[in-house]
Amino acid sequence: MHVLVSLPSDLSVAEAAQKLKSNTSRMLNATGRFTPRFEWKKSYGAFSISPSHKPVLIRYIQRQKQHHQKTTADDEFKRLLKTYDLNK
Repeated sequence: MHVLVSLPSDLSVAEAAQKLKSNTSRMLNATGRFTPRFEWKKSYGAFSISPSHKPVLIRYIQRQKQHHQKTTADDEFKRLLKTYDLNK
């Protein structure tokens, strides 16, 4: 799942991810619609973007369901790491 957030300077990416994951999983599991219970993957990726790219990213996020019918989130993440030489 892709989300776009703006973080205050006193909130680390790790803390934001932890809060997002714990709060959304608690909310989703409270609905009783997930069997087995909803769980996030242990890992996550975070990227910063230029404000000028925000509209493009918003459109991409709005279409992520259709996009991931063609490629998995894992494959896409691996491609991003390779594209930007982040496989270190």
